[in-house]
Amino acid sequence: MTTRFAVLGAGRIGQVHARAIHAVPGAVLTAVADPFADAAKAVADQYGCDIREIAAIETSEDVDAVVICTPTDTHADLIERFCRAGKAVFCEKPVDLDVARVRECLKVVAATSGQVMVGFNRRFDPDFAALKAAIDAGRIGKVEMVTITSRDPGAPPYDYITRSGGIFRDMTIHDFDIARWLLGEEVDSVMAQGSVLTDPKIAELGDYDSANIILRTASGKQAIITNSRRATYGYDQRIEVLGETGMVSARNHQQNRIEMADAAGFHAAPLLDFFMTRYTAAYAAEIAAFVAALRDGTPMPTTTHDGLKALELAEAALTSAQTQQAVQLTHS
Repeated sequence: MTTRFAVLGAGRIGQVHARAIHAVPGAVLTAVADPFADAAKAVADQYGCDIREIAAIETSEDVDAVVICTPTDTHADLIERFCRAGKAVFCEKPVDLDVARVRECLKVVAATSGQVMVGFNRRFDPDFAALKAAIDAGRIGKVEMVTITSRDPGAPPYDYITRSGGIFRDMTIHDFDIARWLLGEEVDSVMAQGSVLTDPKIAELGDYDSANIILRTASGKQAIITNSRRATYGYDQRIEVLGETGMVSARNHQQNRIEMADAAGFHAAPLLDFFMTRYTAAYAAEIAAFVAALRDGTPMPTTTHDGLKALELAEAALTSAQTQQAVQLTHS
């Protein structure tokens, strides 16, 4: 079985997914859509696909699935549109920046029996997947505490900050998804602190650049997430999970694994400094997982429900940071 794809949005992340589709056995890129002709042409020329309008892709018989890489405010509408058209959907996170809108979208997905996967790529990172496999195999006993460190080398452009939904919805949302995945339970309580420590302009834009969040489940398990928009030493991505009988951790990725030693001490290469470089394998693996789920008829590994729960945690964290109070969540 070959899954025939169309990529909606030929920007930076669209190019990443086009490359992943091209590399995955059983997948072929049929079409690309983008309002910027040069961006669409670059993808079409590289992978030999057609350039089409979204409306044409919606009715194309030679497209089985779409990858949504368009601006966030279009995601929910496009998910609904292509579910109704009977096509499988892979959508970059988030489904939307508004929880109510995401819930409405989930109703359409359910009503149409839509096959939708949300792009939480970090679950597919080989190191993080191996960490989760060790937990599932009982290597550390029952999980008790999760510590996630996620720091960017620098803040995104100001215009991006104004439309991103803020650090909790844009950056921490990945960590919220990983925390739920590793804890194995839903989060009942969120306590967050946010500050602006790197650039006063970010405060003027109504956002934070530094945050710490404590999540707690009903059974008492905890996850601690620390975020910063400035890590001068590179893209800092670490996880540590403490269990009743041991601990498992995933360390940072460096530009190489070489270590030098001299009279001044031990010296190692810098960290990778870009999320697309750090998570190259993860982006490819998540598309492969999407194709496998379609081929085998198995559930999607990351769903719109996962998107909803991560966004609920982001909303709770923002409220907590603003009110300086813990926020209790309810689960329907």
